[in-house]
Amino acid sequence: MKSLGVLQIQKTGSLDKVVSWAHQFPYAHPLWLGQFLGFLNIYEPDYVKAVYSRGDPKAADVYDFFLQWIGKGLLVLHGPKWYEHRKLLTPGFHYDVLKPYVAVFNNSTHAMLDKWEEKAREDKSFDIFCDVGHMALDSLMKCTFGKGNSGLSHRDNSYYLAVSDLTLLMQQRIESFQYHNDFIYWLTPHGRRFLRACQEAHDHTDQVIRERKAALQDEKEQEKIQNRRHLDFLDILLGARDESGIKLSDADLRAEVDTFMFEGHDTTTSGISWFLYCMALYPEHQSRCREEVCEILGDRDSFQWDDLGKMTYLTMCIKESLRLYPPVPQVYRQLSKPVNFVDGRSLPAGSLISLHIYALHRNSSVWPDSEVFDPLRFTPENVATRHPFAFMPFSAGPRNCIGQQFAMNEMKVVTALCLLRFEFTLDPLQPPIKMPQLILRSKNGIHLRLKPLHLGSGK
Repeated sequence: MKSLGVLQIQKTGSLDKVVSWAHQFPYAHPLWLGQFLGFLNIYEPDYVKAVYSRGDPKAADVYDFFLQWIGKGLLVLHGPKWYEHRKLLTPGFHYDVLKPYVAVFNNSTHAMLDKWEEKAREDKSFDIFCDVGHMALDSLMKCTFGKGNSGLSHRDNSYYLAVSDLTLLMQQRIESFQYHNDFIYWLTPHGRRFLRACQEAHDHTDQVIRERKAALQDEKEQEKIQNRRHLDFLDILLGARDESGIKLSDADLRAEVDTFMFEGHDTTTSGISWFLYCMALYPEHQSRCREEVCEILGDRDSFQWDDLGKMTYLTMCIKESLRLYPPVPQVYRQLSKPVNFVDGRSLPAGSLISLHIYALHRNSSVWPDSEVFDPLRFTPENVATRHPFAFMPFSAGPRNCIGQQFAMNEMKVVTALCLLRFEFTLDPLQPPIKMPQLILRSKNGIHLRLKPLHLGSGK
């Protein structure tokens, strides 16, 4: 089996390179980071199931790079402590907690669309990625920290910039073998820039936690929180107790908040931006989605919880765009015990696995005409006949994404409101250039033209 160097991969076009290798090697192939770190790269549902139906830990060689930034939160933890945290946090994603967030998504999106209304007047295309990022962060801060409707402050903005810097630096570090040694890395300008951005992110989180703890000391506030039937993510973290009544330490708290902030805004930003690109690329699906949401909304101007279940065509289109443009294109695991694959091959404990979600989702033996955008792949009948590990934008198995319902709800509200306010078309001069940077971004942004629609939706 040919071994493929990761340096070949980093160039843009890297993702599709792996898809072409997947044609050559139907199950898996080795992938090397530098000369010493070998992964088995997998993208075939049975191979994926063999690994991801178990709860193996994340590959330390990759995920330890996260420690400096997001500490030991759910993303990085494993074993009993991961299980403890997962159990403590699960109530934070109960649908009763998610319900009031729909109003938050509406408000943050309306603010973004008002900004777009201004930009659309110039009749030029513009990059939507950054605005979507700010909107997603704004929503997340309100859902996580119960921030009022004030929008992002200057401090939040510097946090946003720090996070986008961190994701870029992390991806470069994973791919540059000379940066893998911590001691050497912290001495390089790249490493120092990383530490500065970390500091910025941590200061922001610490301040938010401090403010909330202070509010909890205040009896009036305490009463207000007790009276809300459901709490936000931070309330749940602050109130969480394990079996023996011990609450999360400050370090654990910060790690979980940092993890949620990173995982929760970057991924949905990618998902929403690429979805709008797909809509511009396939105007017939754009119109069909718009008709559906128009009908659901009637003469209101905001969505409610009960509307989300009615968005059947929009949801199929969102899933199809998550198939073609998965927000997290690649994830890694380290086997805690040996694994036997369907074809009789096996790997020993300690082996490193890279699951290439992007290549899995474009694997033509699983997805006929895999490059074609076809939302009908996600009708209940078609889903029922497909391998359960063929589509995993939120990973799968016991370590799947705890926030997937939150993310799907946000994507539905945001994209539905976008389609009601604008018609999206491509800028043929600036097609996006796919680039993995922990999440799937575009090297040159996602440039679309927007034409305001006035569909009498109370706006």
